[in-house]
Amino acid sequence: MTLAASRLRPVDATELPDYPLGPEDDLNGHYFMTWYHREWLNSEMRLKGTEECRALYFDLICLSQDQKPVGTLPDDPEQLAKLLAVDVARLRRLSEMEYGPLHHWQPCRCGDQIRLMHGRVTAMVLEALSRKHDNRARNEAANAAKRRQRLRSAVAGLHPELAQNDAAILWMDDWLVEQGCGYRG
Repeated sequence: MTLAASRLRPVDATELPDYPLGPEDDLNGHYFMTWYHREWLNSEMRLKGTEECRALYFDLICLSQDQKPVGTLPDDPEQLAKLLAVDVARLRRLSEMEYGPLHHWQPCRCGDQIRLMHGRVTAMVLEALSRKHDNRARNEAANAAKRRQRLRSAVAGLHPELAQNDAAILWMDDWLVEQGCGYRG
């Protein structure tokens, strides 16, 4: 049960939302997170939360970036207190406040686990994963184009007419990749 238990009622786990990502989705090599500072500066959490609660809230957002699945937190007060390096009793007291460190964090299902998710954090993580996949696709397309251009140059030295045939170059490149010769310097 979450820390803000005084405001929650027991629910059937099947009523909880499913988290859209799994443990296999990660942001390895992700050294920054998107932070919408204007949204934060005008948020109720920033305007109504105490300094301590705001600091812990932000720490939880940062900590969630390294959790599995990314963007979630454990639904366990002791683990959260350890992650935040605060006393569990103090965290529970602060979390009972309307604008406590767990403001808008809600339970969700992550496979067979119950964890905490935050709508805005989930959106940030999904956007970061989308950018990561777009980057990877762009890099792979650029690498394939360079690889095919090198192949075309090599074939041109042997058979200039064959080097002009795009379908033949694509077929040769695909065959070489299938044979394990993806990188050809």
